[in-house]
Amino acid sequence: MKLGFFAILFCLPAIVQAEPTPKRLASAAGVLGEIMATPDKGIPLSLMRRAQCIVVIPGVKQGAFGVGAKYGKGFFSCRKGADWSAPGSIRIEGGSVGFQIGAMETDVILLVFNRRGAERLLSTQFTVGGEAEAAAGPVGRSSTAQTDASMRAEMLSWSRSRGAFAGVSLQGATLRQDRNDNADIYGRKLTNKEVINGPTAWPTEGSELHGVLKKYAARAAQPHARKHK
Repeated sequence: MKLGFFAILFCLPAIVQAEPTPKRLASAAGVLGEIMATPDKGIPLSLMRRAQCIVVIPGVKQGAFGVGAKYGKGFFSCRKGADWSAPGSIRIEGGSVGFQIGAMETDVILLVFNRRGAERLLSTQFTVGGEAEAAAGPVGRSSTAQTDASMRAEMLSWSRSRGAFAGVSLQGATLRQDRNDNADIYGRKLTNKEVINGPTAWPTEGSELHGVLKKYAARAAQPHARKHK
């Protein structure tokens, strides 16, 4: 079983890293745009309005043979005045134990609602359920978006796999900055603190993601955003 676990851990990063970083930026924009374009089944705009940072990790690879592992690479951006910061690179790693077999691919979105949560994202790494909690986020326009749990949460998380979008707990997952991917985008191994807090401009490859963030942040800010089509 240990050999199977380490084989999975070795293979998943190699599969993910085969995708060029600029292409992954476009994938992140596509994932966020598709999910937000279905208001009855997506992230409530009331939560988008409150979010200080957003993490999008497209195509998280998960594999299991008795034990399981997951690995994915994506990006996050935080509010910067009336706009959003240039994206920092991040990767998610995690394992699970139990009777399971097979492989799948999942898109993951995480919203962060306060400064403490943002500071965790800007650290070199943190573990969900250790230093921070990420509760399963509500979906659609239903009143569950206003429950006490959602309103008090530091972070809310969702996943989309096989066409289904739902809140998910990321308990036990570790998120780390990825300076190598930052180097692919910016030409230097910047830390995420330097990217997010500095005067870093959006890369050309990230223009689509930037546009999606601005579009739905603007909609969320409208007084009657809940009525948008």
